[in-house]
Order: sequence, then structure tokens, then C-alpha cells
Amino acid sequence: QVQLIESGGGVIQTGGSLKLSCTAPGPTFSTYTMGWFRQVPGGQREFVASISRNSDKTRYKYTLQGRFTISRDNANNTVYLQMDNLTPEGTAVYYCARTRFSDYAADKDIEYYIWGKGTQVTVSS
Repeated sequence: QVQLIESGGGVIQTGGSLKLSCTAPGPTFSTYTMGWFRQVPGGQREFVASISRNSDKTRYKYTLQGRFTISRDNANNTVYLQMDNLTPEGTAVYYCARTRFSDYAADKDIEYYIWGKGTQVTVSS
């Protein structure tokens, strides 16, 4: 079973930046679309961003476009989420996930079948 390991979360002030990382050991990382989701306590998991295997397709939650940037480094089996100009609404557990798609930037959680354990991001006002 592939494991996804997120890192980079923490406490940041409003207006600050964080860069999350997700590593997925194994030879198949470069084959699949990867995504980021987030969830607040008592809330539903929501889509943040996704990126196709060759990085030629990306998709973002509309309200995050321009502040969040997803990227990947297939040579190092890592996908990133750069988050700039953070607001308290960005406080959540952020999850990395993998789909079975390769060239489609999926945005629905049912399209993802491997999930990391998440990393907490807290944005203080």
C-alpha cells in the first residue's frame, strides 16, 4: 500500500506563507494525478488543488486561485502546496491524496483513493 506523508504545517500569522510537502515513496508517483484537500473540525473535506502527472494540468478551488500554488517534483516523489497571503479561513488539516487518473486534474474527493494522515495549518489573526 502506498503511503503519503505530509509535512510543513504549523502556525502562521495572517498574511504569511507556508509550503506543504507530500512524499510518496515508490516507483509509481509520477504516474498519477495528485491533490490537496483540507478539512476543519466538524466540516466536510474540501478540494484545494490538483496536478496531473506531467504538471501540464492544474486545478484550484476558485477562491484560492492566485494565492495557492500546487507543483510536483517527480524525480523526488514530492508534491507541494505553496500557500501565500494566508487568512484565518485557511486553518485546517491539509491532506495529500492520489487518484487513479494520470492526465486529469480531479477535484472530487471520491476520485482519490490513497490519502495521507494530514498536517495541521493554523493561521492566527
